[in-house]
Amino acid sequence: MMSIQELKDLKLNELTEAGRGWGDVSKQAYESRRQIDSGVVPKLTDVTKGMSTMAAAARLGRLSRNYQYIHTECGLLQFALNGLAQELAAPQRKLVNALEDAKHLGFTVHPDGSVSYPAAGPEVSGQKPQGDTVQGTSGFFSGVMADVAAMTNLNPNAAKAQDIADTIGDALAEAQRIDGEYATAVRKLKAEQGLDVTENTWADVQKDSQAVHGAADDVFKDDIPTDKSPAERKAWWDGLSEEDKIAYMAAYPETVGNLDGIPSVARDEANRNYMPQLMGKLADQGDEASMTKLAGLRGIQDKLNTATEPPMFLLGIGDQGNGRAIVAYGNPDTSRNVSAYVPGLGTKLDGEFAGGTVKRAFDTASGARDIDPSSASIVWLGYDAPQDVDVMSKDDAQRGAPAYNSFMSGISATNGFGDDAHITAIGHSYGSLTVGQATQQQPGGIPGVDDIILVGSPGVGVDKATDLGVDKGHVFVGAADNDIVTKLPSEGSIKGGATGAAIGSWFGPGGALIGGAIGADAGDPGDDDVYFGKDPASEAFGATRFRVDPGPPVVDPKFPDVWNSEVGDLGAHSNYFTPEKDQMSADNIAAIVAGQPGQLIPEARR
Repeated sequence: MMSIQELKDLKLNELTEAGRGWGDVSKQAYESRRQIDSGVVPKLTDVTKGMSTMAAAARLGRLSRNYQYIHTECGLLQFALNGLAQELAAPQRKLVNALEDAKHLGFTVHPDGSVSYPAAGPEVSGQKPQGDTVQGTSGFFSGVMADVAAMTNLNPNAAKAQDIADTIGDALAEAQRIDGEYATAVRKLKAEQGLDVTENTWADVQKDSQAVHGAADDVFKDDIPTDKSPAERKAWWDGLSEEDKIAYMAAYPETVGNLDGIPSVARDEANRNYMPQLMGKLADQGDEASMTKLAGLRGIQDKLNTATEPPMFLLGIGDQGNGRAIVAYGNPDTSRNVSAYVPGLGTKLDGEFAGGTVKRAFDTASGARDIDPSSASIVWLGYDAPQDVDVMSKDDAQRGAPAYNSFMSGISATNGFGDDAHITAIGHSYGSLTVGQATQQQPGGIPGVDDIILVGSPGVGVDKATDLGVDKGHVFVGAADNDIVTKLPSEGSIKGGATGAAIGSWFGPGGALIGGAIGADAGDPGDDDVYFGKDPASEAFGATRFRVDPGPPVVDPKFPDVWNSEVGDLGAHSNYFTPEKDQMSADNIAAIVAGQPGQLIPEARR
């Protein structure tokens, strides 16, 4: 139990100075890790190859992880000590004020917090009411005893003494609670000698972080403008000192790394700090869903460990729902042209994400940079894409749309070209519906967006390109002839006969819908409605359609009632971004993203 003397004499500035010292260590570790990752390792691997170089790089990687661990743990210590100092200031001030009141009134405060007061008041039977000693109370009874004393004791000092004793009791109880919370958190921040930083280590760091947050969030997390606009968040970040930025990235990497409006370099640094903690947490949980997301993060980590041109930026990660991941190739803040692609059906944070979905962003960035080097491309998995029959509902798209708008608003806030920046929203498959729904969330459409690309779209929820918040000349559509997703019949008009039913049986819950699309080719050629509204590739919709490869047929032309097992992944639906499979489409997308739509090859509308 903290004593009156201990709380009174506590030098809070010493706690703050200790926190600053740990912050200096954290900053040094941060800068040492950056020097290894950005300077030493790339130069080493550029100069020489071979087993010895690989071994040296591996050892340097371990050293980098150790520095990252030091940066995080010391940063948490800094926040814990600073938070302890700030929170103890209130009960200390309350105690000192109470002691001064007691001294002014001539009362005596005893070491146990009791208060003695002298005789005072009108005489009764020739004697003044006698003095006494009262014990303090706290919580519900704090203040009640003073009221009782005022009503029952003729000595006016009784109520005053009780009030002072209660205040002292409250101050000591509050200080004890604060000290206990922080002591529990700080005791967790320790490591064994000879540390090898593993996923289990980072699982412990995640728990350490939660303990510190539980104690210090009331002091520091409220300072992070999570409820402000992306532009206001950027202003807050820009106003921090370099030391404070590093400290926030150490203590709150999951918040800083996923906060729209924070500059991309800082988000990348924060997410690289947070990634091993999240991986450790998922490994520690061990259930099937966690292991699926862990496989996705390991795939992203492998890419982060490999130097690329354009460079990779990690703008968001999380384990919500089916997982979150936002990856950019090229810096979105220093590039004039920026695109953000929303993936669709079946996409989640899993072992296939880094090799497939993320590669599409790389291919788009690479193609655009061949036209204009000031280009960057992003894959945005900031929502739960439907995994099965949910694809027949707009719900996932409508839930994801506000988050996409917030992200795009953040891109506009941090991009250094301001109004001269060229921003493109890209939606593939069900992701095109998410983009379409985002345009309907607020006046003017998606914040900052100049162009919209829709590929493999089953409809976007509107009937005309002009409804998407940009001029129809800035809406571009790619629809492969053999992409059955772009031919999904409107709800209530599913058709297809024996062929559609047979093929549809391969697709599970959505089979009838897919089968109907296959059979729809034989239907009314004037029917331009698809499942989620007007066909974006149609004449009625009014967008610019660009040429793409027709892609492999879903059914074998020689056997129209037999599913083509060689394209079981709906190849025509999946090739739009991939130069190796559809150079025409990839080049057209790159031209639009690079702000040169005049270079694309057009295609007649349906």
